[in-house]
Amino acid sequence: MEKYKERLEEFKSLLNKDQIDLKKLREISSQSCPNEGGFRSLIWKILLNYLPPNRNQWADLLKKRRDEYSNFVRDMIIRPGYNKSENCEIDHPLNCNPESEWSSYFKDNEILVQIDKDVRRLCPDLFFFQKPTEFPCEEIRNVQDTEIYQSLRKRVAKTQLKADEVSRHRLGFTNYKSDSKKIKEEQDEYAYLPDGQEAHWEIIERILFIYAKLNRGCSYVQGMNEVLGPIYYIFANDPDIEWRRHAEADCFFCFNNLMGLEGIRENFELVLDNTQLGIAANMKRLYNLVRLNDQAVYTVLEKQSLKPEFFAFRWITLLLSQEFKLPEVISLWDVLFADKQTLDLLIHVCCAMILIQRDQLLKGDFSTNIRILQNYPNNVEIKEIVGRAREIRKEKPIL
Repeated sequence: MEKYKERLEEFKSLLNKDQIDLKKLREISSQSCPNEGGFRSLIWKILLNYLPPNRNQWADLLKKRRDEYSNFVRDMIIRPGYNKSENCEIDHPLNCNPESEWSSYFKDNEILVQIDKDVRRLCPDLFFFQKPTEFPCEEIRNVQDTEIYQSLRKRVAKTQLKADEVSRHRLGFTNYKSDSKKIKEEQDEYAYLPDGQEAHWEIIERILFIYAKLNRGCSYVQGMNEVLGPIYYIFANDPDIEWRRHAEADCFFCFNNLMGLEGIRENFELVLDNTQLGIAANMKRLYNLVRLNDQAVYTVLEKQSLKPEFFAFRWITLLLSQEFKLPEVISLWDVLFADKQTLDLLIHVCCAMILIQRDQLLKGDFSTNIRILQNYPNNVEIKEIVGRAREIRKEKPIL
């Protein structure tokens, strides 16, 4: 207990300085961040390059970024075709121009429906994301003209009905059908909160939708919700009410910065899959690392055709967020975010996870081993995995 108190004081002393020693912060955060006092929320903002080490710059930067995000919400959720200066419709849904705002609107809705499906499945064992946020979006809640602004939940409801009705015949003809039973089941399973309230998953949805709009090249890819979820969870549970009030905006920029780290976003980009920057190259690096450290385990993986696509694809792209319970994921991300080479350490962690299961893998058949790797045993502590990863990192470089 005394050591823990000393550690808390060390964090407090470091974070209260006008100029935070970033090297020291990385060093002590790599042993995990404290759970209480909002330390982790603040530290992640610094480690993800949202807040600079100079505390005197925080106030201006936060105001600028939060105002910027508010503008994103207003500009990207506003109904297309509305021109404020003329206060009239200058576009219409049947406009054939590919640059029409309505054309973009319909394309965006396809992405939005996918995001909606994914965020509703986020951390199903954790009720938090279904609870109402204490800070629903003011731009949506307080808008006077609902014909101008439309919440994402209304867009999803309208779009989903149309999407479920339309199908294309194999010869190219378009058929229309209705599956009202399916729609009703989904609505019953994922009931919206009353107007004026928003569940936390709706905040996640809005962040991802805006991210997709601003990043047309990458857009939204299934699984990004799993990467965003833990960050938002930490920010939205900050004990400081002002930090909680702006959790959405802060989370957006931190997620954007995380995706901007070397190799992270590239794992989600289909066009890069078979390049030196994509997920295929990173899975190859992982297997090379396994071969360098344990030829016997590597031989088993090869002989049994346990391809990395079967498990490591998910491990790497989702930063292992699906392999452990949320508290363990958060502790692991303390370590990953504290490292200057997040992806490099992640691959070493994945290698450690495989080698820790050495005895089971050497004696198991394909069905046993794939079950181990796709449903990683919960009796291994994060501390052990990280320790093993660091040992591997010292001894063997990734080729």
